Order: sequence, then structure tokens, then C-alpha cells
Amino acid sequence: MNRPNFYAACGLDRAGALRADARWLEQRLGDPRTRLVPVWRGQNLFRADIASSGRPAPLLPTVAEASAILNGEAPLVLLGLSGDIAHFALDLSHLENPGLASMALGGEFADLRRHGPLLEHGEGALLAYARGILHWHRHHRFCGLCGAETLSREAGHVRICTNPACKAQHFPRTDPAVIMLVSRGESCLLGRQRVWPPGMHSTLAGFVEPGESLEDAVAREVFEETGVRVANVRYHSSQPWPFPSSIMLGFHAEAVSPELNVNRDELEDARWFTRAELLASPEDESFRLPRRDSIARRLVESWLGRD
Repeated sequence: MNRPNFYAACGLDRAGALRADARWLEQRLGDPRTRLVPVWRGQNLFRADIASSGRPAPLLPTVAEASAILNGEAPLVLLGLSGDIAHFALDLSHLENPGLASMALGGEFADLRRHGPLLEHGEGALLAYARGILHWHRHHRFCGLCGAETLSREAGHVRICTNPACKAQHFPRTDPAVIMLVSRGESCLLGRQRVWPPGMHSTLAGFVEPGESLEDAVAREVFEETGVRVANVRYHSSQPWPFPSSIMLGFHAEAVSPELNVNRDELEDARWFTRAELLASPEDESFRLPRRDSIARRLVESWLGRD
């Protein structure tokens, strides 16, 4: 692998050994170099001068710059260190109107998928990390064992149940999903879901089930969606996909036979495409490849020899 996928390898030292050090955390929050990564209900904060600067860029305010909106309702999660500069995710989801925060910080909130392919690699990975871990916090405010409220501890990397009879610890989770480029000779298998943009086709994918190996998940998902049996399943790479909370595990696989029996409950369509067809993709509403920031696109490009 010559390069990581989009949203991977943010370059931070996650400083796991320091998360429980209250004094160290206090010092980092008092450091004028410390940067915050604001998130509002899954949207990241970007500089407002995108048009004039020529490309999107994240807005990472200092603690002083965000002082007007920092209060007890804005949870902070330590993301890690870039050199000796700490980065904290700042959750502003409690605000009903994100415009006030945008004005105070001088930026604008937007979905990461809107700007992701245009960001520098480390920038996109940092924003994905913040988005993903704050999504976990918002969805684990109550204990899954007893229903009591949970509180954030260790700089946001564990939540503790407040019920004295329970005291369960809950750690951030990510959902494993397999995604695979299935090929047979000079053709590969792509599918399409009804909700996707017009013309878009992509590789097959699905979540790993309990008690299932990754290779078994690849074979099961391909068969369930298209009726194709596969062999020679080979790992390619992985990608954090915080939309909302997955890790995409990419594979190549070979079809045993080309006959299709498309599951119309899962896919609008699926068919075999030749290399020539994909290399000549018009990238319009008649046919387009997956998003450029997706591992699906990377798998296709790798198979085409353009990676």
C-alpha cells in the first residue's frame, strides 16, 4: 500500500496513557496552542472563505477563541497530539441553532462528505475521528445494561454508568463492515441502490455478523445480494467510515460463476462491467463510479491498475 485511504492515518499520537491524567489534561486545555475540532450533530466546522481560498479547510479554534461557546454543556474529547499540540473534539450538538456558534468561531458547519475529497489527507482523517467518537457519545448517554445515565471519563474514551449497583464501563465501538470488488476475468461486479445519486454504481458491502469471519462475511454478502459464489478472498485495505460509525474492511474476491440472481430488496440492479467500460466511465447520470473518498473507489481503481 503506497498511501492510506481517505479518513485514515490522521497522524495523531492518541496519548492513551495520558487520558486519565487530570492534571495533564488541565494543562493542555490551558495551553494557547491547543486546538479544538468542533462538531454539530455530525457536521464539522470549515473555514468560511472556501470560495476565495480555492479549497475547503477545517477551522480549528483555540480554547480562547471558543471561550464564548465553551460551557458545561459542551463536552470535550481528547483526540491526541500532533507533535506537542493537543487536539480535542468539541461537541456543540446541544445548540439548537448552529449559526450562533458558526458566527462566534468564524466558520460554517457542513457534512464531511461534502468537502472530504477536497481536503488534505490528514485534515479529513482528523475530522472523521472527531465526528465518529462524538457520534458514539451522543448514542451512549444511557447504560445499555440498566438504563441509568452514563458520564464521560478518561478524556472521553470511556463512559461510566452512574448506577452504584451497576457501574458498567462502556468503550467506543465501531461497526465492522466488509466491502469487496468481485471480479471474473476482465469483468467486475458492481451494484446500485435506489437511494444513490443517478448513475452511481459501487462495490458490494455489508456488515459482519456475530460469529462470522471476514472472509465468510464477504462470501455471504455477495451471495445474498447477487447469487454469486466467490473464492480466493484477499484483503486489500481498510477505511474508517464515520457515516455514522463503521470500519470498512476492503477485499478483492473472484467469482466462481457469472450467473446473477439479484436480490431486489437489497439492490436496484447489479451487473458485470468490463475494464474497458469502467475506464471509459462518463461519470454522469448514465453511469458513474463510487465517490472519490470511498474505499469502494479505491478497490475499483486498484483492479483497473490505476491505484
